[in-house]
Order: sequence, then structure tokens, then C-alpha cells
Amino acid sequence: MKDTTMAWQRSTYCATAGCIEVARIDDTVQLRDSKNPHLPAVVFSPAEWNRFQDSVLAIGKRS
Repeated sequence: MKDTTMAWQRSTYCATAGCIEVARIDDTVQLRDSKNPHLPAVVFSPAEWNRFQDSVLAIGKRS
């Protein structure tokens, strides 16, 4: 049987409960709102996750 334990992680920069959390589950990367963990997560393939991170970092560099 496959281990389905979800190890949700949030950034060390998160000082409040209002953060996003990320978990690797099976062959996906999932993103959820820590204030509403009962809602469905946004699911990415590893390639989509890499593109998402690159886009977020590019936006941060423009600021």
C-alpha cells in the first residue's frame, strides 16, 4: 500500500495562519490556503510547478 500521508509545508517567512501550504502527493505538487485547508488544493505536475515558481520569482524581480 502506498503511503498517502500529506506533509504540508509552509514558508518560514509565514508568521500568521494566513499562508499557503505546499505538499508533494504522489506525482503532483499541491498548493492550498492554510486558512481553508478543507477546500480543494490546486494541483500541479512537477513541470507546471517549476513554471509557476519561475513566474512568481520573475514577478518579484520586477518590483
